[in-house]
Amino acid sequence: MELGNELNEYKDIIESELDKTLPNEGMLQEKVFKAMRYSIFAGGKRLRPILTLKACKLISGDYKKALPFALALEMIHTYSLIHDDLPAMDDDDYRRGKLTNHKVYGEDIAILAGDALLNYAYETMIDAIKNNKNYRNEYINAFIEIAKAAGVFGMIGGQVVDVLSEGKDIGEETLKFIHKNKTSALIEASIVAGAIIGGATEQEINKLRQYGKAIGLGYQIRDDILDEIGDINKLGKDIGSDEENNKVTYVAMYGLEKSIEETKRLSEIAKNALKLFEHKETVDFFKRLCNYLVEREV
Repeated sequence: MELGNELNEYKDIIESELDKTLPNEGMLQEKVFKAMRYSIFAGGKRLRPILTLKACKLISGDYKKALPFALALEMIHTYSLIHDDLPAMDDDDYRRGKLTNHKVYGEDIAILAGDALLNYAYETMIDAIKNNKNYRNEYINAFIEIAKAAGVFGMIGGQVVDVLSEGKDIGEETLKFIHKNKTSALIEASIVAGAIIGGATEQEINKLRQYGKAIGLGYQIRDDILDEIGDINKLGKDIGSDEENNKVTYVAMYGLEKSIEETKRLSEIAKNALKLFEHKETVDFFKRLCNYLVEREV
Protein backbone atom coordinates (compact mmCIF):
# COMPACT_ATOMS: atom_id res chain seq x y z
CA MET A 1 0.00 0.00 0.00
CA GLU A 2 1.24 3.51 -0.83
CA LEU A 3 2.24 5.60 2.16
CA GLY A 4 -0.45 8.22 1.51
CA ASN A 5 -3.20 5.59 1.42
CA GLU A 6 -1.87 3.92 4.54
CA LEU A 7 -1.73 7.24 6.41
CA ASN A 8 -5.29 8.03 5.33
CA GLU A 9 -6.54 4.61 6.43
CA TYR A 10 -5.20 5.11 9.94
CA LYS A 11 -6.23 8.75 9.97
CA ASP A 12 -9.84 7.64 9.40
CA ILE A 13 -9.60 5.22 12.32
CA ILE A 14 -8.26 7.92 14.63
CA GLU A 15 -10.83 10.52 13.61
CA SER A 16 -13.69 8.08 14.11
CA GLU A 17 -12.43 7.24 17.60
CA LEU A 18 -11.85 10.91 18.45
CA ASP A 19 -15.45 11.68 17.48
CA LYS A 20 -16.68 8.97 19.84
CA THR A 21 -14.36 10.00 22.68
CA LEU A 22 -14.53 13.81 22.79
CA PRO A 23 -17.42 15.42 24.69
CA ASN A 24 -20.06 17.01 22.51
CA GLU A 25 -23.16 18.94 23.57
CA GLY A 26 -25.85 19.24 26.21
CA MET A 27 -24.09 20.93 29.13
CA LEU A 28 -23.57 24.52 30.22
CA GLN A 29 -19.90 24.35 29.17
CA GLU A 30 -20.70 23.06 25.68
CA LYS A 31 -19.01 26.05 24.06
CA VAL A 32 -15.64 24.69 25.14
CA PHE A 33 -16.64 21.29 23.70
CA LYS A 34 -17.27 22.99 20.36
CA ALA A 35 -13.94 24.83 20.54
CA MET A 36 -12.11 21.59 21.34
CA ARG A 37 -13.76 19.84 18.43
CA TYR A 38 -13.19 22.78 16.09
CA SER A 39 -9.43 22.46 16.34
CA ILE A 40 -9.31 18.66 16.59
CA PHE A 41 -11.36 18.28 13.41
CA ALA A 42 -9.88 21.21 11.49
CA GLY A 43 -7.62 18.82 9.58
CA GLY A 44 -4.10 17.64 10.26
CA LYS A 45 -2.02 14.61 9.39
CA ARG A 46 -2.58 12.72 12.69
CA LEU A 47 1.09 11.73 12.49
CA ARG A 48 1.65 11.25 16.23
CA PRO A 49 -1.30 8.92 16.87
CA ILE A 50 -0.57 7.01 13.67
CA LEU A 51 2.99 6.45 14.87
CA THR A 52 1.65 5.11 18.16
CA LEU A 53 -0.68 2.64 16.46
CA LYS A 54 1.93 1.57 13.93
CA ALA A 55 4.64 1.06 16.57
CA CYS A 56 2.26 -1.07 18.63
CA LYS A 57 1.40 -3.11 15.53
CA LEU A 58 5.10 -3.45 14.62
CA ILE A 59 5.78 -5.12 17.97
CA SER A 60 2.57 -7.04 18.69
CA GLY A 61 0.80 -7.36 15.34
CA ASP A 62 -2.22 -5.40 16.62
CA TYR A 63 -2.79 -1.68 17.19
CA LYS A 64 -6.15 -1.60 18.99
CA LYS A 65 -4.87 -1.67 22.56
CA ALA A 66 -2.88 1.53 21.86
CA LEU A 67 -5.92 3.53 20.69
CA PRO A 68 -6.60 5.48 23.94
CA PHE A 69 -2.99 6.68 24.02
CA ALA A 70 -3.01 7.55 20.33
CA LEU A 71 -6.11 9.72 20.87
CA ALA A 72 -4.50 11.35 23.91
CA LEU A 73 -1.44 12.27 21.86
CA GLU A 74 -3.56 14.00 19.23
CA MET A 75 -5.37 15.95 21.97
CA ILE A 76 -2.03 17.03 23.47
CA HIS A 77 -0.68 18.03 20.07
CA THR A 78 -3.82 20.00 19.21
CA TYR A 79 -3.82 21.83 22.54
CA SER A 80 -0.24 22.93 21.86
CA LEU A 81 -1.25 24.28 18.44
CA ILE A 82 -4.19 26.25 19.88
CA HIS A 83 -1.87 27.87 22.41
CA ASP A 84 0.93 28.38 19.86
CA ASP A 85 -1.43 30.37 17.64
CA LEU A 86 -2.47 32.81 20.39
CA PRO A 87 -1.45 36.50 20.12
CA ALA A 88 0.88 36.09 23.10
CA MET A 89 2.71 33.29 21.28
CA ASP A 90 3.00 33.09 17.45
CA ASP A 91 -0.08 35.25 16.76
CA ASP A 92 -1.29 33.25 13.74
CA ASP A 93 -4.62 33.77 12.01
CA TYR A 94 -4.78 30.46 10.15
CA ARG A 95 -4.08 26.85 10.98
CA ARG A 96 -4.72 23.94 8.59
CA GLY A 97 -6.41 26.33 6.16
CA LYS A 98 -8.97 27.55 8.71
CA LEU A 99 -9.16 30.43 11.13
CA THR A 100 -7.28 29.70 14.33
CA ASN A 101 -9.26 28.86 17.45
CA HIS A 102 -8.98 32.27 19.08
CA LYS A 103 -10.16 33.96 15.88
CA VAL A 104 -13.40 31.96 16.05
CA TYR A 105 -14.03 31.58 19.79
CA GLY A 106 -11.99 34.41 21.32
CA GLU A 107 -8.77 34.21 23.29
CA ASP A 108 -10.46 33.24 26.55
CA ILE A 109 -12.27 30.16 25.20
CA ALA A 110 -9.26 29.22 23.04
CA ILE A 111 -7.03 29.10 26.13
CA LEU A 112 -9.63 27.02 27.96
CA ALA A 113 -10.10 24.72 24.94
CA GLY A 114 -6.37 24.03 24.94
CA ASP A 115 -6.41 23.41 28.68
CA ALA A 116 -9.43 21.13 28.25
CA LEU A 117 -7.77 19.03 25.55
CA LEU A 118 -4.65 18.55 27.67
CA ASN A 119 -6.68 17.51 30.69
CA TYR A 120 -8.95 15.25 28.64
CA ALA A 121 -5.89 13.54 27.21
CA TYR A 122 -4.80 12.58 30.70
CA GLU A 123 -8.33 11.52 31.65
CA THR A 124 -8.42 9.27 28.56
CA MET A 125 -5.13 7.58 29.45
CA ILE A 126 -6.02 7.19 33.14
CA ASP A 127 -9.35 5.57 32.22
CA ALA A 128 -7.48 3.09 30.01
CA ILE A 129 -5.09 2.24 32.85
CA LYS A 130 -7.97 1.80 35.30
CA ASN A 131 -10.11 -0.33 33.00
CA ASN A 132 -7.52 -2.68 31.46
CA LYS A 133 -5.79 -4.89 34.01
CA ASN A 134 -4.10 -7.01 31.33
CA TYR A 135 -2.00 -4.10 30.03
CA ARG A 136 -1.73 -2.05 33.23
CA ASN A 137 2.07 -2.01 33.49
CA GLU A 138 2.50 -1.23 29.79
CA TYR A 139 -0.13 1.50 29.99
CA ILE A 140 1.48 3.10 33.05
CA ASN A 141 4.91 3.15 31.39
CA ALA A 142 3.42 4.59 28.18
CA PHE A 143 1.61 7.23 30.25
CA ILE A 144 4.90 8.24 31.91
CA GLU A 145 6.63 8.44 28.52
CA ILE A 146 3.95 10.74 27.09
CA ALA A 147 3.60 12.91 30.20
CA LYS A 148 7.34 13.61 30.33
CA ALA A 149 7.50 14.40 26.62
CA ALA A 150 4.61 16.87 26.93
CA GLY A 151 5.90 18.62 30.06
CA VAL A 152 8.60 21.00 31.23
CA PHE A 153 11.34 18.51 30.32
CA GLY A 154 9.84 18.09 26.85
CA MET A 155 7.45 20.09 24.70
CA ILE A 156 6.63 22.86 27.18
CA GLY A 157 10.32 23.27 28.04
CA GLY A 158 11.11 23.67 24.35
CA GLN A 159 8.30 26.17 23.90
CA VAL A 160 9.56 28.25 26.84
CA VAL A 161 13.07 28.50 25.40
CA ASP A 162 11.60 29.23 21.95
CA VAL A 163 9.59 32.15 23.34
CA LEU A 164 12.52 33.51 25.33
CA SER A 165 14.81 33.25 22.29
CA GLU A 166 12.74 35.44 19.97
CA GLY A 167 14.80 38.30 18.59
CA LYS A 168 17.99 36.98 20.19
CA ASP A 169 21.18 35.68 18.62
CA ILE A 170 21.07 32.15 20.00
CA GLY A 171 23.69 29.46 19.53
CA GLU A 172 23.52 26.01 18.01
CA GLU A 173 22.96 24.23 21.34
CA THR A 174 19.94 26.40 22.18
CA LEU A 175 18.42 25.83 18.75
CA LYS A 176 18.91 22.07 19.11
CA PHE A 177 17.29 22.19 22.55
CA ILE A 178 14.23 23.94 21.11
CA HIS A 179 13.88 21.50 18.22
CA LYS A 180 14.56 18.43 20.36
CA ASN A 181 11.97 19.38 22.95
CA LYS A 182 9.31 21.48 21.25
CA THR A 183 8.59 19.07 18.38
CA SER A 184 10.79 16.00 18.46
CA ALA A 185 10.02 14.91 22.04
CA LEU A 186 6.33 14.22 21.41
CA ILE A 187 7.01 12.44 18.11
CA GLU A 188 9.59 10.24 19.83
CA ALA A 189 7.18 9.54 22.69
CA SER A 190 4.43 8.61 20.23
CA ILE A 191 6.56 5.82 18.80
CA VAL A 192 8.03 4.65 22.11
CA ALA A 193 4.64 4.62 23.86
CA GLY A 194 3.18 2.45 21.08
CA ALA A 195 6.12 0.08 21.32
CA ILE A 196 5.80 -0.15 25.12
CA ILE A 197 2.09 -0.97 24.85
CA GLY A 198 2.94 -3.61 22.25
CA GLY A 199 5.28 -5.31 24.71
CA ALA A 200 8.63 -4.30 23.16
CA THR A 201 11.94 -5.44 24.62
CA GLU A 202 14.42 -2.89 25.94
CA GLN A 203 16.53 -3.31 22.80
CA GLU A 204 13.50 -2.72 20.56
CA ILE A 205 12.51 0.36 22.55
CA ASN A 206 16.04 1.78 22.29
CA LYS A 207 16.10 1.34 18.51
CA LEU A 208 12.66 2.90 18.08
CA ARG A 209 13.72 5.75 20.35
CA GLN A 210 16.68 6.38 18.02
CA TYR A 211 14.29 6.31 15.08
CA GLY A 212 11.89 8.70 16.82
CA LYS A 213 14.63 11.18 17.71
CA ALA A 214 15.84 11.27 14.11
CA ILE A 215 12.48 11.67 12.42
CA GLY A 216 11.28 14.11 15.10
CA LEU A 217 14.21 16.44 14.51
CA GLY A 218 13.94 15.94 10.75
CA TYR A 219 10.25 16.79 10.90
CA GLN A 220 10.97 20.10 12.65
CA ILE A 221 13.77 21.05 10.26
CA ARG A 222 11.45 20.30 7.34
CA ASP A 223 8.90 22.60 8.99
CA ASP A 224 11.55 25.33 9.06
CA ILE A 225 12.26 24.70 5.38
CA LEU A 226 8.56 24.86 4.46
CA ASP A 227 8.16 28.11 6.41
CA GLU A 228 10.76 29.50 4.01
CA ILE A 229 9.73 27.94 0.67
CA GLY A 230 6.34 26.31 1.29
CA ASP A 231 3.07 26.95 -0.51
CA ILE A 232 0.45 28.57 1.75
CA ASN A 233 -2.31 26.81 -0.22
CA LYS A 234 -0.77 23.41 0.53
CA LEU A 235 0.31 24.15 4.09
CA GLY A 236 -2.95 25.78 5.12
CA LYS A 237 -1.16 28.31 7.32
CA ASP A 238 0.89 31.46 6.97
CA ILE A 239 4.45 31.10 5.72
CA GLY A 240 7.30 33.36 6.75
CA SER A 241 5.89 33.70 10.26
CA ASP A 242 9.15 32.55 11.87
CA GLU A 243 11.03 35.43 10.27
CA GLU A 244 8.28 37.90 11.18
CA ASN A 245 8.45 36.76 14.81
CA ASN A 246 12.26 37.06 14.83
CA LYS A 247 12.69 33.35 15.50
CA VAL A 248 15.99 31.66 14.80
CA THR A 249 15.33 28.49 12.79
CA TYR A 250 17.59 25.83 11.33
CA VAL A 251 17.27 27.50 7.93
CA ALA A 252 18.14 30.91 9.36
CA MET A 253 21.20 29.51 11.12
CA TYR A 254 22.56 27.12 8.48
CA GLY A 255 20.90 28.06 5.21
CA LEU A 256 18.41 26.22 3.03
CA GLU A 257 20.83 23.83 1.31
CA LYS A 258 22.40 22.57 4.54
CA SER A 259 18.97 22.22 6.13
CA ILE A 260 17.80 19.98 3.28
CA GLU A 261 20.98 17.89 3.60
CA GLU A 262 20.41 17.53 7.33
CA THR A 263 16.91 16.12 6.80
CA LYS A 264 18.42 13.54 4.43
CA ARG A 265 21.10 12.64 6.99
CA LEU A 266 18.50 12.20 9.73
CA SER A 267 16.38 10.08 7.41
CA GLU A 268 19.31 7.69 6.97
CA ILE A 269 19.91 7.52 10.73
CA ALA A 270 16.25 6.61 11.19
CA LYS A 271 16.45 3.89 8.52
CA ASN A 272 19.54 2.37 10.15
CA ALA A 273 17.69 2.15 13.47
CA LEU A 274 15.07 -0.04 11.79
CA LYS A 275 17.48 -2.86 10.86
CA LEU A 276 16.48 -4.75 14.00
CA PHE A 277 12.95 -5.06 12.59
CA GLU A 278 13.78 -6.21 9.05
CA HIS A 279 11.87 -9.46 9.60
CA LYS A 280 8.63 -7.58 10.32
CA GLU A 281 6.33 -6.64 7.45
CA THR A 282 5.13 -3.45 9.19
CA VAL A 283 8.65 -1.99 9.11
CA ASP A 284 8.13 -0.89 5.50
CA PHE A 285 5.77 1.83 6.71
CA PHE A 286 8.47 3.32 8.92
CA LYS A 287 11.03 3.17 6.09
CA ARG A 288 8.71 4.99 3.70
CA LEU A 289 8.01 7.59 6.37
CA CYS A 290 11.73 8.46 6.39
CA ASN A 291 11.53 9.46 2.72
CA TYR A 292 8.31 11.38 3.32
CA LEU A 293 10.04 13.55 5.94
CA VAL A 294 12.59 14.73 3.39
CA GLU A 295 10.09 15.35 0.59
CA ARG A 296 6.81 16.42 2.25
CA GLU A 297 5.17 19.68 1.15
CA VAL A 298 2.56 19.90 3.94
